[in-house]
Amino acid sequence: MSDFRSPIDTSVPSLSLQMPQMTTQQHRRDYSGSITLDDHTLGRPASGDAATVQEGAETDPKLSEGMTTLHLGTAADQPSPPPPTDPAVLKLVGEVLASEQGIPALLQRLKQSIASAKEFGTFLKKRAGLEEDSAQTLKKLARATQDNIRRPEHRAGTFVHVYEEMVHIHERMADNGIQFAATLLQMNEELLEAAGNAERNRKVWKANGLAAEQKVVDLEAAMRKSKAKYDSLAEEYDRARTGESRPGGGKVLGAFKAHKSAAQQEEELLKKVQTADQIYHSAVTSLQTEKAQLQTTTRPEIVKSLQEAIREIDSAVGMQMQRFALNNENLLLGNGLVISPFRNTASIGPNQPRSMRYAIASISIDKDLDEFVAGYHSKVQPNPGEIKYERNPVLGPVPSTMGHSSLPSVSHTSKPSISQAAPQGQYQQSPQSFSVNSRTGPSNSFGSPPPGGPGLQGPPGPGTIVPAAASTPTSAEPLKSFHQPNHSRTFSQGNMLNSPVSPPSQQYGAGPAPGAPRFPNGGPTATGPPQLGALPFQDNEGPSAKSASPPQLGLPYQPPGPSAPPAYSAPNHGPQASKPVFGVHLGRLYERDGLAVPMVVYQCIQAVDLFGLGVEGIYRQSGSLNHINRLKTMFDSESQAQALDFRNPENFFHDVNSVTGLLKQFFRDLPDPLFTTEHHSSFINAAKNEDEIVRRDSLHAIINSLPDPNYATLRALMLHLHRVIDNSHVNRMNSHNLAVILGPTLMGTDPSTAITDAGWQIKVIDTILVNTYQIFDED
Repeated sequence: MSDFRSPIDTSVPSLSLQMPQMTTQQHRRDYSGSITLDDHTLGRPASGDAATVQEGAETDPKLSEGMTTLHLGTAADQPSPPPPTDPAVLKLVGEVLASEQGIPALLQRLKQSIASAKEFGTFLKKRAGLEEDSAQTLKKLARATQDNIRRPEHRAGTFVHVYEEMVHIHERMADNGIQFAATLLQMNEELLEAAGNAERNRKVWKANGLAAEQKVVDLEAAMRKSKAKYDSLAEEYDRARTGESRPGGGKVLGAFKAHKSAAQQEEELLKKVQTADQIYHSAVTSLQTEKAQLQTTTRPEIVKSLQEAIREIDSAVGMQMQRFALNNENLLLGNGLVISPFRNTASIGPNQPRSMRYAIASISIDKDLDEFVAGYHSKVQPNPGEIKYERNPVLGPVPSTMGHSSLPSVSHTSKPSISQAAPQGQYQQSPQSFSVNSRTGPSNSFGSPPPGGPGLQGPPGPGTIVPAAASTPTSAEPLKSFHQPNHSRTFSQGNMLNSPVSPPSQQYGAGPAPGAPRFPNGGPTATGPPQLGALPFQDNEGPSAKSASPPQLGLPYQPPGPSAPPAYSAPNHGPQASKPVFGVHLGRLYERDGLAVPMVVYQCIQAVDLFGLGVEGIYRQSGSLNHINRLKTMFDSESQAQALDFRNPENFFHDVNSVTGLLKQFFRDLPDPLFTTEHHSSFINAAKNEDEIVRRDSLHAIINSLPDPNYATLRALMLHLHRVIDNSHVNRMNSHNLAVILGPTLMGTDPSTAITDAGWQIKVIDTILVNTYQIFDED
């Protein structure tokens, strides 16, 4: 929908929902003034003014006092008048109302109207309760969040002002809801009052109307009885006068009185007939009088009163329903105008209320950040000047070898080469042999990298430039070999040792020489994943090492300072050789780089261990495809070795989901899957074992037969995924969820058997994850 509001919206006060205060007499008198119930055919106009309430038009002044009336209706929106009643139906109505069924029918109809009024009143009361609770809860929430946002741990500046303005809008909406609820309660009280009055009047009219009807019925019964007696005496008198006997052989009335003559009996019967005639005549006269009174006065008056009562209560319900609809419109429109006021360009000013959307759009993130940082200016220490190296005279004259490599001089060099770096303190990569014990039991272990962070062996030699991130030298324990008599394996693993440096003419990254480290920020901390041996960014002092530095757990990433560039920065001459990582066989990567676990796998595991264990849906959420492609290019080209240290979240764009996506992409791009195509069917068959122990041991045996790089990479990955499972109460990723996601990625997919093998692949990964420490040694 198009937005026709100006950037700065003007203030429109919330609509008042106050309802008029009326007495009971005014209330009853004005019902039919709101809704027309006139019957023009029968000529029975409703009481009061016949002013029809139309949608969007103003109601009766007494009803509209204190309430803003909406004028939203147009000629097309106004409802058409109701169709007239069928004349045949009106004829039937007249006959019913004129009969003895008129009063009972209207009494029943009035009873229904009263019940409907009470039911609508109950609805209004419950709706008012809901609105009241909702408004009060919203008001409490607004006050609580307004108090919380003012605390020092929250943002300030434009954000807090806009937030308070938004909270104030919610308070006004809550006020509208409270006022709406109060109006509904008042309407409920008015309906109950009207229903109570109608119910009391109904009792009176029921007693009077039914009593009059019953009196006529009783008089009619008495008249019929007197007529029957009168006819019987007349018949006896006729027989006595003519001397006829009674039908059936009976005797003439009074025949047993032998002492009376026939003349006397005839005279006596005549008197009785005359008396019965008078009684009968009197009964007929009384019935005629009472019935005429009922038909002309009593019944019409009661019928009219009942009709008026029905119209009154129905009008009250109809009016309250109109008010309910109008109040709903006022509430919604009032809240809408509070959120987004109408435009009024004539009164635009800085103090005018704004719409919520415009207010939120006025938040200045950069301004708030700049003002916050500027607030720390008073705590900035004065600049002590340039720091220079001053050699103590006790040490004698300055050697000639220090003339070109001292720290102050290096600070002016943009790209020092490897030949300018430390010839004796340089990280060197040399193959190192380490053995792997038997893979047939849960006690198997591998030579793991020594704990502790990166460091240099011994003090730096002449000309050495010490990186800021590696200012604390560390030592590492020698690699250990574990052997069992049945099965053992030896891996050749590239390790960072302090071996003699290559000649100065050798360039970094040129050729397969192992002396050039790729990651200038040092090795991983002890929080990194377990490895088969020391990785290229881990140092090892050889068998003579006595101790290792404690693990640097939880320390934040510290990039090298500007005054001390790394000693192993990229050379300033000659392009670096491209070493593709993605799409290369694990065995080829091992032969080329000397790493049992590829560097991309290690860095991704390290990033997830440091920053992703608490992320909900880790390995399930998809990262940014752009980020994944950029990281993939960086690993393939190694053009930015320093940016590939994932201990710094900036190097993976603070998006740990992109790191997991990069790791999954690496395994998908392998020419031969991690579990190898050769052993794929063996894994599937092992997963089909019902017994968990047999299934675990079968998978264990197949895993032990994997090639060395595959086994080492699988071991590091599974130990890492087990750490993810340990945090499943936070990240919601249990062994089954990880198996569903990583099964096809790690085992590969064959189009001919992809559907049938999918479930068994999940079973394989799930079983390995559940039994990680039984299959792989934790060390």
